[in-house]
Amino acid sequence: MNNKSLNNIFKGDKVIWMIFFLLCMISIVEVYSASSSLSYKSGVYWSPLLKHLATLIIGWFMLVVVMNIKVRFFKLATPFLIMISLLMLALLPFIGGETNGASRWMSVGGLQFQPSELGKATLILCIAQILSAMQTKNGADKKAFKYILGVSAIFITPIVFENLSTAMLISATVVFMMYVGLVPLKQIGKLLGVVATLLVIALSMVLLVGKEEQTTSSKQNLTEQSIRIENQPEEEKSAAEKIFHRADTWKARILKFVNNEKVAPKDYDLDKDGQVGHANIAIASSNVIGKGPGNSTERDFLSQAFSDFIYAIIIEEMGILGAFFVASLYIVLLFRVARIANRCENSFPAFLAMGIGFLLVTQALFNMAVAVGLAPVTGQPLPLISKGGTSTIINCVYIGALLSISRFAKRRESELVTADKEEE
Repeated sequence: MNNKSLNNIFKGDKVIWMIFFLLCMISIVEVYSASSSLSYKSGVYWSPLLKHLATLIIGWFMLVVVMNIKVRFFKLATPFLIMISLLMLALLPFIGGETNGASRWMSVGGLQFQPSELGKATLILCIAQILSAMQTKNGADKKAFKYILGVSAIFITPIVFENLSTAMLISATVVFMMYVGLVPLKQIGKLLGVVATLLVIALSMVLLVGKEEQTTSSKQNLTEQSIRIENQPEEEKSAAEKIFHRADTWKARILKFVNNEKVAPKDYDLDKDGQVGHANIAIASSNVIGKGPGNSTERDFLSQAFSDFIYAIIIEEMGILGAFFVASLYIVLLFRVARIANRCENSFPAFLAMGIGFLLVTQALFNMAVAVGLAPVTGQPLPLISKGGTSTIINCVYIGALLSISRFAKRRESELVTADKEEE
């Protein structure tokens, strides 16, 4: 097959294609290895892998569709995405399914769908348009700041009480996009000051409202077990307890993370702290080269090994070198996205690319930090690797958007001259 035929198949930036292919291959191998608990439950050894492959195929299809849409048409889809995502976020508390005491997903056609995934994609699209429309010779117009805050508040507020970690990642992406979009640093500084104050207040409320005496299952797991107070009717709860209804979970995670008390191995309670304990065992037993794909032992004990803690299984099976390779793929992706954005003549595709790239890489690094004990336990999957439904498909859509930008976004004259020379 000649180069022209390959170009027709793999349209867009070849480096992004390569990174996407490698992440998908790692995902297939590691999800298959880490899904032993799901295999035992279903009684069908191949069932988790086949479901994951089906999700990836849907994601690949969406990638190809989005990749072939010209960038300017993304703007036309924005009003429809806003209406759909806000409607789903509004309905979620009433018809959504619960995970860890929070309404995070709803069923659409038999597929578990997380409205927050669509919401954060729509928000990035909106902010990219605001920044591009309000660019001046000296950067973004000062009015862009309040428009961005208004749109962000509409999307983030419904998410924050149900999925705090996702809201924080989206907020970080918003601030990053404002910085890249040349919003005045004075405005960004004031915003960070206000955010820091609100975080202190929110943390105080969580520690105040959250209860320490919690009813837990015999095998506690911080990402999917619901931590609730039993025998407390809803009408007896205060307004603060109703608003911060996940305060017990947040408080438990915060106190667990900041607790620096050393525990001897013989005294460690794996029933109470199973996820953290088995993740640490997986990492400690990996050595440099790992046990090899499919040879993990902690996958049978580590809850959410195929999702939130899949990076611990990757370290166990692929070793430190394999873990570094996976992390480097995301870093290379961010640098490649920055190069694509830098050569765009128009600002909209550049801002959109940077927002998508930053969100993907930040989420990946945060997931890794949780797996190795550098961040509190949350429910953030590893993009394009963890077993998932909506998140996997949306992440494929993100890659499709990046490929579309690399294909159709108008390049600067200097980039066109360089590209012509490379073709010659």
